[in-house]
Amino acid sequence: MYAVIKTGGKQYRVASGEKIKVEQIAADVGQEIVIDQVLAVGNGAEIKVGTPLVSGATVKATVVAHGKHDKVHIFKMRRRKHYQKRQGHRQQFTELQIGDIAA
Repeated sequence: MYAVIKTGGKQYRVASGEKIKVEQIAADVGQEIVIDQVLAVGNGAEIKVGTPLVSGATVKATVVAHGKHDKVHIFKMRRRKHYQKRQGHRQQFTELQIGDIAA
């Protein structure tokens, strides 16, 4: 059984037992959270798609860790104008262990 969930402005296809990295969620490590923004639920050949959400569907997940992704380097340059700008960014994430999918 799998589900398509929405969190942090992004959509993820998850199945029970998977680990995913999502945008940072304000929760402690080891805490169980319930994601109720479920867009679709599938089991084999049958699929239930919401309009926009599947009513009554939830996904339970446990917070495994918090961290930062690798650095993304931003380099801007204008040729022949003596302009160069360097910048970096590390996005924070929360790692989730997907548990129960209830449809």
